[in-house]
Amino acid sequence: MSDLPSYSDYKESGVEWLGRIPSHWMIKRLKYVIRNISDKVNAKESELRYLGLENIESFTGKLINSVELESEGVGHEFQKNDVLFGKLRPYLAKVYLAEERGLSSTEALIFRASEKIHPKFLSYYCLSQDFINEVNGTTFGSKMPRASWDDISSFSVCFPEIQEQKAITRYLDKKLAQIDTLITKQQALLEKLAEQRIALISNAVTKGLNPDVEMKESGVEWLGKIPSHWDIWKIVHTTDYIGSGTTPKIDNNEYYDGDTLWVTTSELRETLIEDTKQHVSELAITTYSALKKYPKNSVAIAMYGATIGRLGILGKEATFNQACCVFCCSNILDYKFLYYWLWMRRPILVSLSNGGGQPNLSQDDLKKIRLPLPPKNEQQMIVRYLEKEITNTDVLQDKINKIITNLKEYRSTLITQAVTGKIDVRNLAN
Repeated sequence: MSDLPSYSDYKESGVEWLGRIPSHWMIKRLKYVIRNISDKVNAKESELRYLGLENIESFTGKLINSVELESEGVGHEFQKNDVLFGKLRPYLAKVYLAEERGLSSTEALIFRASEKIHPKFLSYYCLSQDFINEVNGTTFGSKMPRASWDDISSFSVCFPEIQEQKAITRYLDKKLAQIDTLITKQQALLEKLAEQRIALISNAVTKGLNPDVEMKESGVEWLGKIPSHWDIWKIVHTTDYIGSGTTPKIDNNEYYDGDTLWVTTSELRETLIEDTKQHVSELAITTYSALKKYPKNSVAIAMYGATIGRLGILGKEATFNQACCVFCCSNILDYKFLYYWLWMRRPILVSLSNGGGQPNLSQDDLKKIRLPLPPKNEQQMIVRYLEKEITNTDVLQDKINKIITNLKEYRSTLITQAVTGKIDVRNLAN
């Protein structure tokens, strides 16, 4: 923030995380300038809109209107200009300045500002990274850490007179809107790159690289025409083996003290699999006939639940659990060509899944899938082309993600610096 002015005179706040503050600012404990509204009401009997923490975007103070939640049995009723502060996992910085009356989850604290502090200034203060860090340091519970009003109420808040608070919030409103616009544009570029990647892979593995090649009808409705020298095969006929694996008894340590990789769907992350969280022993492999060793360059896809469609390639010999289907490619099918083709067809593969609460793909369905197949050398040419183009795309994505990360960090720092008096924005607010 070296490009922004600071105040001319500072004093020690007496609070380590606040440090020095402008000499004319006040410092009070939160409980003396805001109230925590903790009255509970029957949420199911109220017509007011219900908001859960899922409705509040982390670190931005924005409402996510696309999320519709069923009300809990009880909730907190809030008013316009109350500040909702997520006490569950406070490091997520779920903070929202209410624009109208409503009901909130009891996982949110309701802060109501007094005449000493402007509601929007309070909401920005609660969003500041230093404040979030301090709250997070008071949480209790390991798996579901929560903050409490008893702890937060004793926190210090520094602030100037109301008019200066309003000037600070006007400045932040303006600057954050500009930053958010830049972030949105960068995110749109990411989406466009993702679409280009899908189109790139899809065209390469279904039409080839030569736009002037003679085409023929594939006989597959969704596929349309393919190069005339390509063939259509069922995947089962292009592989040496298609199978899965199993899970040895988890309470027998002798099954898990070996050197052989044991792949679960958590390892299928569109990357080369060269290590796993757990390894199985030769005893497990000899005990369980389904625990087959698959060779390097085998391609795996997840078949169960929320992980359906995840892909991975073996970087070394490994075994699998029962949630993975593994393809050992033959001499007519390049393993990376198969990988890219499965990547392109994931949305359709997911649609083949069946089951209620736990949808899953079956090996039988996967074996029947038809694959447009060029000669092996052409497959490898397509793979090399895709790897080059995808690498270029990845470089662009990394640059854009870095820009987005820097913008978000600048946004957070700007809030913190402004509401703690480290920068003077009074003359910049209009």
